[in-house]
Amino acid sequence: MPLARRVMSLWLRRWPIDRLQRRAGPHPFVLVTSIGSQRLVSAADAAAAAEGIAPGMTLADARALRPDLVVAAADFAGDAAALARLAQWCGRYSPWTAPCGPDGIWLDVTGCAHLHGGEARLAAEIVTRLEARGVEAVAAIAGSPGAAWAVARFGEARTALVPEDARALLEPLPVAALRLPPEVAETLVRLGLRRIGDLYPMPRPALVLRFGALLATRLDQALGRMAEPLSPLPPTPLRWARRRFADPIVTLEAIDAATQTLLEALCRRLAVEGVGARRLELTLYRVDGAATTATVGTARPSREPRHLLRLLEERFGTIDPGLGIEDMVLAAAVAEPQPALQLALPHHADQAASWPGLARPSTSQHSSDTGVDRRAKPGDDAAILAGGSLASLVDRLTARLGEGAVSRPRLRESHWPERAVECVPPFDPGKNARPARQRPVRLLPRPEPVETVAPVPDDPPVLFRWRRVMHRVRRADGPERIVGEWWRNSKELRDYYRIEDESGRRFWLYRSGLYRPDEAARWFLHGVFA
Repeated sequence: MPLARRVMSLWLRRWPIDRLQRRAGPHPFVLVTSIGSQRLVSAADAAAAAEGIAPGMTLADARALRPDLVVAAADFAGDAAALARLAQWCGRYSPWTAPCGPDGIWLDVTGCAHLHGGEARLAAEIVTRLEARGVEAVAAIAGSPGAAWAVARFGEARTALVPEDARALLEPLPVAALRLPPEVAETLVRLGLRRIGDLYPMPRPALVLRFGALLATRLDQALGRMAEPLSPLPPTPLRWARRRFADPIVTLEAIDAATQTLLEALCRRLAVEGVGARRLELTLYRVDGAATTATVGTARPSREPRHLLRLLEERFGTIDPGLGIEDMVLAAAVAEPQPALQLALPHHADQAASWPGLARPSTSQHSSDTGVDRRAKPGDDAAILAGGSLASLVDRLTARLGEGAVSRPRLRESHWPERAVECVPPFDPGKNARPARQRPVRLLPRPEPVETVAPVPDDPPVLFRWRRVMHRVRRADGPERIVGEWWRNSKELRDYYRIEDESGRRFWLYRSGLYRPDEAARWFLHGVFA
């Protein structure tokens, strides 16, 4: 028999004031936002609310009440991001969490409450731990999200348990508890329908005709007559390892040792599945409720603990253990297939002695982490370069320099030289093609204009000045005409020449546009050959 659905609604009563943890002393504190030419109060702390300052009031009126008002600009994007992090923190109580509006969090606690001593103890523990973080919260657990939301915001208790039949408990609550638009709630109150119970005897067709289908929908959702789907945060990866500590740890040495233990357990699980990690996320939960996440990526799938530990150690310098870390979770957020491959064995023992990497057993972790997709042979430089040593180097450089800092150039289909090359990850599976014509080794980011002297304007120059240096041309080859790509609406035309000066240096110059007797030719230097 399936379990009855139980949903918790957390209302952060003073969010985002609590997020800032602002201490203005005896002075009231408010957040303001600008709408047109007016500055309006968007949130106020308890001291400001006691003076009659409420959201929606103009800042001028608020200052008239308290001239010593402390003001800060509202950051709605930062508030939403902090709320999402807080919802992620609630993942220790339920695998299904999500933000609810600008000041609430949903938790689907179906089948989870008994792990924490029942629903009452679960709600009390969450509220207590949030208060320890400086966040004032109210929790309600009901059989439907609508009932939990209504009781959390309009009930009297800090923690409330709503029975399966919420009809009687919802009856005295105001109609605003149905999550209706403000104009609809005001119209209902003006007509004398102030409480949810006043809507029970009303004919449903009359309500829909007068107020729209939303009122009937919200009422049915609150009473549990209509299912209400909710969108949770992305699920935690299934490939993970976790470790809790009886006594919180604070030193980097202890964090490093715990990370190594987690990596060994995670890599064993990945080996059983035949996959390797491409992205690792190490989340550390502190005793004060804060969570820190360190993320690293790999160029190729890997399940070698020593290599992955070296990557994570590059992130340890940014970890602040605070008063101590009580819980650590290591997850392989992205994993790809990584079969155990065997390197080719030589035919003779003397060849094996000359190969330092082949004396190891073929089933070792080293051979499975190289990522070589073909059998290595003596003298096969491509297989050696594609092996694990190069992938490990790329991973270490990426961990130290940042995402996207290591790449390789690859040709792509484009006639225009500056668009004919793109940067891709070092081990991108795409194939590289040889250019159809000879191209310079160094292509300038932008063509640079040069001064030229040409006996015939339509011929290559005999002299040109580039970066204050005059070059006399000894040989020239060309032209190679390149026309702008029609699908980009480009009408530019270039005639490229490969030019060698008297000192042996070779350049790639082009003349822009067709020759016109009434216009001086415009020449540019686009690249330098080796």
